[in-house]
Order: sequence, then structure tokens, then C-alpha cells
Amino acid sequence: MKKLLLIFMAVVAISCGNDKKTEKTEESKMTIGGSQVEKTTTEVDDAIANVTIEGNDQMRFNKKEIRVKAGQTVRLTLKHVGQMDISVMGHNWVLLVPGTDMNEFGVAAVDAADNDYIPQDYEDAIIAHTKMLGGGETDTIEFEAPEAGSYDFLCSFPGHVALMQGKLIVE
Repeated sequence: MKKLLLIFMAVVAISCGNDKKTEKTEESKMTIGGSQVEKTTTEVDDAIANVTIEGNDQMRFNKKEIRVKAGQTVRLTLKHVGQMDISVMGHNWVLLVPGTDMNEFGVAAVDAADNDYIPQDYEDAIIAHTKMLGGGETDTIEFEAPEAGSYDFLCSFPGHVALMQGKLIVE
């Protein structure tokens, strides 16, 4: 803990006098269902939050919580770190408007295969989303973080919403 504090203080001292504030926040790791999951890892700069999230062949995101600042540009990269084909184990990342029922969204997504499992009836309930990816693929999107609050994110591939979901916390 002392070592982490010293490293943090050194980073703060080095970054003083610089117009651009950059910090990397790493939170604890936890094990869920035999898979290690990072709670939060976000590179934050005053203007842009660089977020990388991974989906694997065990239907898991490596993050259950992401924190950003309201109004900040979020550059989110989804990496499918598995090997399975998109038709078997496709993953996307979908950020929902508060109040949207994730399970209802997931049921509607089943019939939207031709639209990357993004149901057209729910387009107003989506803040941002990546494209659907197969094993080894990556997609990066940018969007403006909404107002402060808690927002659900999920994978809309059929059946994945049960395990592949989390919270975007906007401060």
C-alpha cells in the first residue's frame, strides 16, 4: 500500500505544471465464476477517458464497472479476446439510457440479427454501442459521457445479457 502511495505521489509530482492532466486508475480485481474480473480500469485525461473492455469465450466482460466524468469524451475499445466465431460467440458493448429494462432489451435483440443484435424498436434507449465482434476482433467508438448517474451496459448477443453486463458510473 505504501509503495502504491509513493508511486501515485511520484506521478502527481511529475505531472505538475503540465496543462494536460492524465492519470491511470486501477481498482481491485475480483473472481466471479472462476474468471478474474477487473472492477475498473480507465485512463483519464481531462478531455478523454480511454477505456478498454474485453469479452471472452466464457461470456464474460473483464470489467463490471467503468467510471468517467460527465461531459467527457469516452473512447471505448471493445476487444474480443476469445477465438470463437461471431456467429457462435459474438460480443458487442451497448450503453443504455437509465430506466431501460436490460432483460426486455435482450429479448428484443434476439430478433435483430441483421442489425448486429441492436433492436430498432430500442434505438432511442441506446446511448452508444460497438459493432458485433468475433474472436480476435476489436472495435473502438467515441461518445460524450452523459450527465452524472449510473448507466447499464451489456452485450446484446442472444443470451449474453445474463452474464455480460455492468455499470458505467458518470461522476
